[in-house]
Amino acid sequence: MSRAPHAEGRSGAGLSRPLATLKGVGDRRAADLASAGLETLDDLLVRFPIRYEDRGHPRPLSELQAGRVASAIATIVTAALKKTRRPGFSVFEIVVRDRSGTARAVWFNQRFLKDVLRAGQTVSLFGKVEHAPGGVQFTSPQYEILQEGEALAGGWLGEPAPQDARELDDGPEPDDAPIEDAPDLPDEHLGIVPIYERIGTLTPRIQRGLVTQALAALPPDLPDALPDVVRRRMQLPTRRDALFEVHAPDRGADVDALNRSRSTGHVRLIVEEFFAFQAGVLLRRRARTEERKPHAYRVDDALREKTRALLPFPLTPGQKIAVRDIVADLQKPEPMNRLLQGDVGSGKTLVAMLAALVALESGLQVALMAPTEILAEQHARTLARFFATTRHAVGLISGRTGGMERRETLARAANGTLGVAVGTHALVQETVQFARLGLVIVDEQHRFGVVQRADLRRKGTSPDVLVMTATPIPRTLALTTYGDLDVTTMRDRPPGRAPIATTVRPESRRDEVWQFVRGELEAGRQAYVIYPLVEESEKIDVRDATAAAEHLAQAVFPEWKVGLLHGRLGAEEKQRVMDAFAARAIDVLVATTVVEVGVDVPNATVIVVEHAERFGLSQLHQLRGRVGRGTAPGHAVLLYQSPLTDEARARLKAIAESGDGFALAEQDLILRGPGDVFGTRQAGLPTLRIGDLVRDASLLIQAREQAARWLDEVGPSDPHLARIRETWADRFGLVHVG
Repeated sequence: MSRAPHAEGRSGAGLSRPLATLKGVGDRRAADLASAGLETLDDLLVRFPIRYEDRGHPRPLSELQAGRVASAIATIVTAALKKTRRPGFSVFEIVVRDRSGTARAVWFNQRFLKDVLRAGQTVSLFGKVEHAPGGVQFTSPQYEILQEGEALAGGWLGEPAPQDARELDDGPEPDDAPIEDAPDLPDEHLGIVPIYERIGTLTPRIQRGLVTQALAALPPDLPDALPDVVRRRMQLPTRRDALFEVHAPDRGADVDALNRSRSTGHVRLIVEEFFAFQAGVLLRRRARTEERKPHAYRVDDALREKTRALLPFPLTPGQKIAVRDIVADLQKPEPMNRLLQGDVGSGKTLVAMLAALVALESGLQVALMAPTEILAEQHARTLARFFATTRHAVGLISGRTGGMERRETLARAANGTLGVAVGTHALVQETVQFARLGLVIVDEQHRFGVVQRADLRRKGTSPDVLVMTATPIPRTLALTTYGDLDVTTMRDRPPGRAPIATTVRPESRRDEVWQFVRGELEAGRQAYVIYPLVEESEKIDVRDATAAAEHLAQAVFPEWKVGLLHGRLGAEEKQRVMDAFAARAIDVLVATTVVEVGVDVPNATVIVVEHAERFGLSQLHQLRGRVGRGTAPGHAVLLYQSPLTDEARARLKAIAESGDGFALAEQDLILRGPGDVFGTRQAGLPTLRIGDLVRDASLLIQAREQAARWLDEVGPSDPHLARIRETWADRFGLVHVG
């Protein structure tokens, strides 16, 4: 396709031009585009197609092979919604024909398709081919309507740009095409066609028309966000050429490379995004080395002797390394910014307490922020016991703290007589002030928003920051979200911790599971039963915790005490339930994932997770870590509901075969994507538009290396530096702490 600029592009409107100025974009389509975060030409052009189809070489239906992914162009002969014996389950089926033969395509529970796909339409089908009675079929393929009868649909690359909104409309047209053979399509429809994910009323065909206009508007001297020296070193095309290659590939282009996002155009744009992010991370990291903290730490023989006296047991090798790294950071003139990550049960809390001791003995205050009141209160009790024989006071500041107790705790924090303030996000409230805050510790930091972490840091003057997580972080996530922090990893477990056996069972074997739990209870142990919901939902077929607690108490474990814990309980009620469970006044605790992190009851030896197929690997690993915390062996039983998806089956197989949280985190990243590694959308992830932390991991590392090299070479007046400083925080949505 010609790369010559359209006259409109020479007028200089640029990539910041609103999409509403494109022909065919009215108020409704502009709103749909905005809902997907697309407001300018740049937004549209950095949104990659989800796949490419080589319609110049479609697969004849007679040559389709089961077990392969294929694309075909054919005419619909029949289309029908079929009922099944299974309540609420439907199958929509079409039979298609081309000159070589016929085939079927089926979709499950897609009733709306009966109003979309009709006999007489010419369609493109793309998807997996499977065996079927009498031949083969496409199963749940992606589709696109190419013709409604004899009226050819317009609006993709290779055709003239649409002249008005009607040419972009997907509305029905006369349905009178013959169905004996698929009609011949004009040559310009049979090249490599980019397919975009549908946005509201905007079909892939409509979007191709808009992209055609956007490409035509590109100026010949399009500014390049990637420094020329970096682009030449990596042998990458200009930004303008890359955009054309991604959205208007030549007929001879490598379709496989396009679909793997490995064309030179894809690689160029992905590297550009990673480079901008990593340069910003490195600039921030370098700026921190110039910051100076007003306080100093005293580390001497007296402190070492006090530490040995307080330690309940010898440190593991991993804990020793972590303490060494942290103490070395504390003694530096610039503030510490360190991430401490360790698998479930690796002993991070003890390391944090030792770091707190160093700060306290140096006359400084410590703030420890935890994501839930349950965990904050547990930390407060643990620290109070640890420092009981010292002069250092520990106080709790959370939503539950009120009245006189809260006023006294706040006053002591402000006048410096409170050594350690433990709390939830309540610590960042304006009423919380410190006399000399030297160390900020954030536990399970991925559960906090970036603003909360920054607000807590601002309670002191350049305090040292230690962020901790029990969810191991894959390398690519560490290079993005935590790229400006130093990282310490603890892989070993404290001595005496029991192993955890993990089994996966279908829900049809639930009675066997309850019998096993009963055996543990008879031996004087306790159990967790985890459910994904609090109350019954009509939208999702899962057992709810409230109903389950009643059933277990009455029908399954009537001779034992069953308790219920979930996020909707008030703070006092949550603590009452946890205190009762810890005191063995509750034998079976039915709970939601509120117990996922930090809850420590050594006598609990078995955890049953209902609907385990709905949880991520990291979340299942965290839940499993609630048992095996004493000397007795731990057991995790994962119950699932059939049928399982391929992804769910892979997750359950992985969790059953591995107890290594780091290996599971990498697998979870591959299976579920970076946004769901922690079970919910992670607050600290960069808002990458085109780079994928799994698919593009090697490009991320290359971009970081190039950014570091370029920053060493570049002068302070380089225009790219100014651009990165200007847009980094707004573009990627990250702030100073972790």
